[in-house]
Amino acid sequence: MLVEIKKSEIFGKIKSPASKSWTHRALILAALAKGKSRIISPLSCDDTEATIDCLRKIGVKIEKKRNFWEVEGGGLTPPKEPLFCRESGTTLRLMAAFCALVKGKCILTGEKSLLKRPIKPLLSALKNLGVKSALRNNSIIIENNLAPLETKSLMGFIGGKTELRGDISSQFVSALLLIAPLAEKGVEIELTAPLESKPYVLMTIEAQKKFGVKIDYSKDLRRFLIKKQNYKPTDYIVEGDWSSAAPFLAAGLIGGKVEVENLNSKSLQADREIIKVFKKMNRRVKIRRNSVLAEKQVFISEFSESSFPSEKSEGRIRNKESELKPLKFNVKDCPDLFPIICILAAVTKGKSEISGIERLRLKESNRLEEMRLGLNKMGIMAYLNKNRFFIEGGKPRGGIIDSKDHRIAMAFAILGLAAEGKTIIKNAECVSKSFPGFWQELKKLYEHRRTKNF
Repeated sequence: MLVEIKKSEIFGKIKSPASKSWTHRALILAALAKGKSRIISPLSCDDTEATIDCLRKIGVKIEKKRNFWEVEGGGLTPPKEPLFCRESGTTLRLMAAFCALVKGKCILTGEKSLLKRPIKPLLSALKNLGVKSALRNNSIIIENNLAPLETKSLMGFIGGKTELRGDISSQFVSALLLIAPLAEKGVEIELTAPLESKPYVLMTIEAQKKFGVKIDYSKDLRRFLIKKQNYKPTDYIVEGDWSSAAPFLAAGLIGGKVEVENLNSKSLQADREIIKVFKKMNRRVKIRRNSVLAEKQVFISEFSESSFPSEKSEGRIRNKESELKPLKFNVKDCPDLFPIICILAAVTKGKSEISGIERLRLKESNRLEEMRLGLNKMGIMAYLNKNRFFIEGGKPRGGIIDSKDHRIAMAFAILGLAAEGKTIIKNAECVSKSFPGFWQELKKLYEHRRTKNF
């Protein structure tokens, strides 16, 4: 699938899809709670469908209704075939731990790109808790401790104390936390390296609380104590996704006016940090009760994030458009924002610097290299130096972007709106991994540009 984008302003409203991260957690927790739970307003995308497929293969009943999914947890059974995790790293990591609760052998695998992502630290931590695990060479060359893998309980999921690095993937920590309450005895997790992507672990703990389980943890999120507990079925409402909202908010700031609805302004989601990015770049957005409005004509810095200028002052400010400022920003806790921050930096005069990028080589693609190549193709200088990514902003030109990474495709689509000439996005269908309706929403905003009223 090819998508062609021309330089254009965009105007209008969209509704952010449900959060992928929250939907994954809700599915796992509902599957662990004996009884029926309802996941209300979930996200249906390639990644969450992968989790559903895996859960169904081990005996979890999931029925999709119009506005919710009904999940009947308990009664886990060994799968008769491998659990195929598609390209979902979250599915692979969470299910690897989940399978420690299944009496029997489970084999997990996935697409070739998924099998390049780290898994061994999680398996080592599970081993300390009584779970046997092994990497298997299933006609795939194993490098850097890769999947596919199989997990099998030795004498049940015993529990106890285990250690784990916190600087490779927060999903390792979340995976252990989700199953820890169901161990035969309590679980203590100690991180041997500082935790990165902390918001994602806090999201896991918050979701567990909704299902009736309490996790004790240190302030620095280096030590976790989990007592033996049982999850309780519940109705869980999934909030909107800040990761999916970020490209459209950026588009509004670059050239137009976009309001994204279905956003929780107090969300624990890591990518709510996009608001801080805007602030550092001399851009303000209107934060409303359940939406965020972003537009090219900005408010001056004396206004706080949540305050609104009067009509009189707003009119005066609108006549004075300020330029985007280059920024320095650390993405270690919000790595998924990296592509869209790069796009904002690309249209900003001056040099921007992005740090905390080490793990970006291990995402759906090597995002450091893909962003560097893509920006260079579109006339923007970008380079890597000592674990920092630098972008010399300017005037982008159209180019051909050939990536199978959903966040790369979405980011360059937004840059295409500001670039001279045509921008072609190849493999555009890859957005279905997290935001199946992305192109339809972008087209709707493009078509609405003629009215500029909403």
